[in-house]
Amino acid sequence: MATSSDYLVLVDMGFDKERAALAVKKTGGLQGAIEWLEETQDKPLEELVGSSASTLNEDDPFSEAPALKDGEEAHSLVCADCGKKFRSEAQASFHGAKSGHLNFEESTETIAPLTEEEKKAKLTELREKLAAKRSTMSEQDKIDKKKNEDIRKKSTKETQDIKEDLQKKEQIKEAAAKRREKVAEIAAKEKIRAKIAADKEERRLKAEKEKAARDGRAPPEPAAAAPVATTSGPVSSKPASAYTETRLRLQTTNGNVQKSFPVDTTLFEVAAALGAESGFQAQSFVQNYPKKIFDQIDFGQTLKELGLVPSASLIVR
Repeated sequence: MATSSDYLVLVDMGFDKERAALAVKKTGGLQGAIEWLEETQDKPLEELVGSSASTLNEDDPFSEAPALKDGEEAHSLVCADCGKKFRSEAQASFHGAKSGHLNFEESTETIAPLTEEEKKAKLTELREKLAAKRSTMSEQDKIDKKKNEDIRKKSTKETQDIKEDLQKKEQIKEAAAKRREKVAEIAAKEKIRAKIAADKEERRLKAEKEKAARDGRAPPEPAAAAPVATTSGPVSSKPASAYTETRLRLQTTNGNVQKSFPVDTTLFEVAAALGAESGFQAQSFVQNYPKKIFDQIDFGQTLKELGLVPSASLIVR
């Protein structure tokens, strides 16, 4: 029979008052209450209260049975599924609701209530189990916290590496764009200077013709055009500045690639074209003669600025 002393004992043990009251109410005694608290320690109180409220009706077979009255003989019940014995129907009903066992039999054996020594031993055992569980949960929390911190650090480093790589690529692209603009500006200025020189020469010839006409002389002959080179005669070598394209022989682990590029192409664009064609991601280029190594710092420079005109052989790494 549940008493207020059972409730006080549970509260003194450190159990929440509401849980202790609910345990005594559902099981009808200290022994059943301890077992109930042990089995439901991981469930939130709201769930236990809701479950209790939803099952307290007359038609529910698992509703709490009334406690034994004074003078009433105690008949023990035995679970035929697991062999566990119970002093009251309330304890048997609770066991059935928790375990799903439905086969119970009456027994002539009378289960004596726990003695004070047995109660103390049971309480000590329960305290040790709760302390061990809290310790295990605390250690697991530390492990989980460390794992989460390691994941966060790794994610932060990977994100930072990606940002730095993108910034480096953007800087290379910006440098290449500025160099192309500079080359285009120089070419435009050269074109303007050539046009001015041509106009000046045209005005000079016109003035000489007019003067010759006034003096009654034959007009001067225009300057002879430069001879066009042919394959049959000797061909003079052009300076590197006269070339508009350069031919590269790129040696990779997947084989050799030969391609022609405009002289204002940056080394970054050469690496991108090589990656698109062969799938090889270039990190640096090596020229054997003269010995030079072009790393990503040089990727923003043009082939002309790097002295790779009119042709060059590079080892790709």
